[in-house]
Amino acid sequence: MDTNVQRVKHLLKYTFGFVPIVAGLDKFSNILTNWSQYVSEGFAEILPFEPSTLMMIVGVVEILAGVLVLTKTKIGAIVVSVWLTAIALTLIFSWSYVDVAVRDLVMAIAAFSLAKLSDIKEVKASS
Repeated sequence: MDTNVQRVKHLLKYTFGFVPIVAGLDKFSNILTNWSQYVSEGFAEILPFEPSTLMMIVGVVEILAGVLVLTKTKIGAIVVSVWLTAIALTLIFSWSYVDVAVRDLVMAIAAFSLAKLSDIKEVKASS
């Protein structure tokens, strides 16, 4: 595999591995932001528990997705891409945090790109 392609693949792998893990862990501490604010009022009303509990469940999913990217990159990248798309669509349908939705769609495309790069096999240079 071309060295630059390999570098891009590794950069995306570690980005989509560690960022979801950090964001997932933060769902338990709310250091980066108050994650419950992203739950729409209408959705919060139908939840059988507090929005903070939902965010902790989301956090667990994000941690698992990040670990999956680091261990089984192609599958993990597809999971992250679908997850980010689902988050973006939820935000778009509630018409809240549309800027975050756009950002998440761009990240979903990058995660999908990592999955496609994972199809490229490393070719050893012939002597």
